[in-house]
Order: sequence, then structure tokens, then C-alpha cells
Amino acid sequence: MTEKTIRLTTAQALVKFLNQQYIEVDGEMAPFVDGIFTVFGHGNVVGIGQALEEDPGHLNVYQGKNEQGMAHAAIAYAKQKNRKRIYACSASAGPGSANLITAAGTALANNLPVLFLPADTFATRQPDPVLQQLEHESSAAITTNDGFQAVSRYFDRVQRPEQLMSALIRAFEVMTNPASAGPATICIAQDTEGEAFDYPVEFFQKRIHYLNRQIPTKRELTEAARLIQASKTPVIIVGGGARYSDAREELITLSEQSNIPLVETHAGKSTVEFDFKNNLGGTGILGTLAANKAIRDADLVIGIGTRYTDFTTSSKTAFGPATKFININVSRMQTYKLDAFQVVGDAKATLAELAPLLKGYQTQFGDRIAVYKAEWLAERTRLQNTKFNREAFTPEIKDQFDQATLNEYADSLQTEFTQTEALITINDTVAPDSIVVCSAGSLPGDLQRLWNPAIPNTYHLEYGYSCMGYEINGALGAKMAAANNQEVYSIVGDGSFCMSHSELLTSLQYGKKINIMLFDNSGFGCINNLQMANGSDSFFCEFRDSDNQIMQVDYAKIAEGYGAKVYRANTKEDLISALEDAKKQTKTTLIDMKVLPKTMSEGYLNWWNVGVSEVSNKASSKQAYEEKQANLKNARLY
Repeated sequence: MTEKTIRLTTAQALVKFLNQQYIEVDGEMAPFVDGIFTVFGHGNVVGIGQALEEDPGHLNVYQGKNEQGMAHAAIAYAKQKNRKRIYACSASAGPGSANLITAAGTALANNLPVLFLPADTFATRQPDPVLQQLEHESSAAITTNDGFQAVSRYFDRVQRPEQLMSALIRAFEVMTNPASAGPATICIAQDTEGEAFDYPVEFFQKRIHYLNRQIPTKRELTEAARLIQASKTPVIIVGGGARYSDAREELITLSEQSNIPLVETHAGKSTVEFDFKNNLGGTGILGTLAANKAIRDADLVIGIGTRYTDFTTSSKTAFGPATKFININVSRMQTYKLDAFQVVGDAKATLAELAPLLKGYQTQFGDRIAVYKAEWLAERTRLQNTKFNREAFTPEIKDQFDQATLNEYADSLQTEFTQTEALITINDTVAPDSIVVCSAGSLPGDLQRLWNPAIPNTYHLEYGYSCMGYEINGALGAKMAAANNQEVYSIVGDGSFCMSHSELLTSLQYGKKINIMLFDNSGFGCINNLQMANGSDSFFCEFRDSDNQIMQVDYAKIAEGYGAKVYRANTKEDLISALEDAKKQTKTTLIDMKVLPKTMSEGYLNWWNVGVSEVSNKASSKQAYEEKQANLKNARLY
């Protein structure tokens, strides 16, 4: 190490360091940090703001409109780039930084790398309490930013300029490690941002972070092959780890070679396109009938890069008592789930090693895979053609709203459009390479079941945290990561739109066209389904006013006020026309669709364990609790 130094402020050193971080995967090298989102306030504008103004290097700087919203855009960028490129997020002290905490949870739940840079209170404490600082009688060291500790893969505080060096090196090790990828939070005291230090020049040399593909041991591969060869009906669950590993070709090779069906989690969907003959679609609570039939038949489940959330396992009721598991994952902790045989390794590399060991092996599924898929496609066609009538309509979500209530919605919203018909119409009309973005409500269920991706890496669902408001803000990040002229469609309900759509304006500001498909059923429809299915009446999940009238909101007018091109479509014909015209636009569009409640798809061969009340005066609630207890008898305990 030389004695040569360069005098920089902490913030200037941060920006200079970010410019020198590169990542190399399979011999291809690229900058790891492409830019930074920021909402400036007194805690970061004269520190990080000054550094970015003076010399941003190659970093693109985007002005967010809400800290959580811009952070969700950054998270979506990393997700769409398969964790190989990131954006950082800078926020002011206090409420600005607090707004990042929810987004940090989103990143952590989804194992997505983002660098959070929340400003902190003064290191010197001279002006305490400063504007937006909290005071605790028990400790002067506690700040708003302590909330990040629960939602960060790595957390650190910088209160002296020289602390920045070790903090950044540790943060980037975490973010570029496939086994630990997630949000890194470095809180920088606002006075420290502007303080100078003589940094060693070596700290700013080009750093290449290598994503080496970990290959399992011979023991792991040999035993995994033996377990598969001993099974009759193995099924592969394709998780997010398979997608981030770019394991498409290896999955297809093994599936075709041995006739093993593929089923998908939200994070894994579109790793392999739906047209592949053995791809049966989403599995679990929101899964297709075909995928859930295959899982029901499985005597061995091969989980590739999956966390086995309750929505994948149907609260651990999807599998037979004798079903065995092989878990392939870069995270050793994840491989231990469900008492599986553990294979610690990169999905792509592991499958490439495993396939030759299984030459000649065939499952006993025979033509069942094709039969299951054909049955499901027929069911999808039925859902595509559901039609409302005012006399005797049976919605997909049965026995909740009576005919009079459904007619009330049809009259109030001036629509007879069903949600499943609308969604499949979008899937059939948009370009095959379009990216679809969603996160919360009933729409993720419809998407996992009904959306058939034609091209890999075009299905973008945040379902680790299922954070309402991700849909539009995440669409901006996906668009920033997308190829030129690749359309991005945000699939969003009225509930999530109301929760957050701040970066709609940002998309217009920077010419990043997104297409917002707004499904308005005047309420939190998904949770309304849940409460009524478990014995409660409809209670504060519908959007009704103080006179109990269904609320009517012109969401198109809201988007039009921002400057978006807008459409209103309450029929299939109008929707197709709007979609075709939207393709011609160069700026963000919004299609406002009024759809009837209870017309989303229902589950197949699934169960979800939720906290049903054990004590109630209502017979329906008591029955729901009894049903829960009965289902728990079929569930694995861990």
C-alpha cells in the first residue's frame, strides 16, 4: 500500500467508491452501481447532494417523489437485472429515511441487493436536537435509522469519515454474494457527510466482485442423483434462485431428459417460458390446477432456489406425508427446510452437473404432464370467457356477495367486466416480450395462474413482502432495466394505487414509459375474500362512503392530471382498442378498468393457514376455526 492519499469529504469518497465497483459473471464484466435515487433534504442535500453535483462519474441520478416509491423502483431494477446491477437510495434524516424502511423490508424478503444511504443525526451532537431528530430519555444513541436493523442484510453507521471504508467493503461483499444478497444500509451522520479525510488512493481502485458459480461436492451430487433415480414421480419447483442463476437451459434439459414436470414460484415464474411442454405454471395457494396436481402426485420435490413460503407449500399441506425433498440453493440455511437432502450450490452449475448422472432415468408421469396441462388450458379458456348476468350470476368467489350486491356494483361502476377476462385479454394483446409487474391483492393470484409468459424474464412479481404500492413504482425500475422499446405493464388494483403511485410522475419526468393497467373493483377485494371465507361479514374492505354507497373514482383523471395518456375500458373490445393505441404512445399510459368484485380466480387444491378466531359468537366463524383445525392435521409441523 502506498502513502498516496486524496482529500475528499465522506460523501465525495462514497460517490467515488461507487463508481469503481464492478461485477463479473461468466466472464462478462459491468459496473455494479448504475446510479442513485434521491429525495434531498437538509440531511443529505449539502453532503451527498454536493458530491453528486460536483462529480457523479457514471452514476445516473434520479429525483424520486417518495422515498419508499423510489426505493421500490431501485429494488425492481435489481430484480429485473437478476441481481447483477443496482441503484443506491439516499434520503434525508428522520421521516425521509423512515420512508425507506418498508422498502428495505421488501428488498430483504426478496433477497435483492440495494444500497440504502439514510442520513443520520449529528455525530458531534452540537446542535441537538436537530430538525426531525427523535429524543429518547433512555439513550442519545437511538435514532430513526435503528429501524433499519430489522430489515437490512448488513447495517452500519458512519460517524467518522474513515469509517466509510470498512463499511462500504462489508456492504458490497453482502450485496454481491448470491448467498446473502439483500439490502445493505449505511447510515451517515449529516455532519460527517461533509467532513474531509485523506483517503488512501488504493481505496478507489477498480474493484471487481466475482460471482463464482458454486459447484456442490461429489457427495451431494451423487446422493441427489440416487434419490431422484429412486423416485417415481419427482417434481421440480423453480424458485427465484433458478432465475437469478440463468438456469433456463439446464432446467429444460433435465426436464426433457427425464420427463420431470416443472412448477413455479412467483419469483421463479418465466425462468422457463410457459410454452415449454413440461411447464405446468405456478404452484401452491395461487397455483394452477395442473401444477398442484403434479405436486400432489410427487414422491420427491426438487426445490431449486426456493424459500418454501406458505404460498408455495400451501401452509405445508401440499405434500404427502411420505414425500421427500432435495433442496438446491446457494444459501445453506434454505437447504435445511422440510428435512431435505441439502445441496449447496448455484442452480445453473448444479443442474449441469446433475443431468449427466441421470442419463437413462425416466419418471413414471408418462403422459400425465400433458393431460394436466391440457386440462388447465381448458380451465383458463373458461375463465377467459366468464360473463356477468343480472339474474343468476355465479362468480368465481362463491357464496359471499348475493346477486343484488353484484348488481349494485355493476350499476355503480357501470361495468359487467370480469377480472379474469380482463387480465387474459391483456396477456393475449400485449407484445410477447412485455414485462408484467405486480405485487399485492388478488391480481398476483390471477397472474400466477393465468399469465402465460412467452419469453423468459418477463414476469416480475414482488411476492416476498407483497408490498402494496410496489406495482407502479416497481414498474419504473423494471422499465429502467428493460431493453430498448420493451414495454412494461404495471398490473395494479385500486387499493394499491391509492397506497402509492408516486413514481408515476417520475416516469413522465424522465421519459420512462410504463403502462398502468388499473383494475378498479372499489375495495380491498383480496382481503374481503379472505375475511368472508373465514366466517366474517364484509367489514371495512369495500370502498363505501358514510351513506354505504359504493365509491366511484375516476383514476384516469388522476393520471391525466400528472400528464399521462389515459383510457377507460369496461369491455373486452374497449380494452383491446386501448392497449393497441397505448403501444403507439411514447409516454406513460393508464387504462382505467372497472371490474366486478368476486370475479378473480379461486384456488385449486390448496389451503392457507391464517389466524382464524378461536372464540366467536358467530356460527360461521366457529365453523371456519373448526375447518382450520381439521386442515392442520394434514400439515407438516415444520
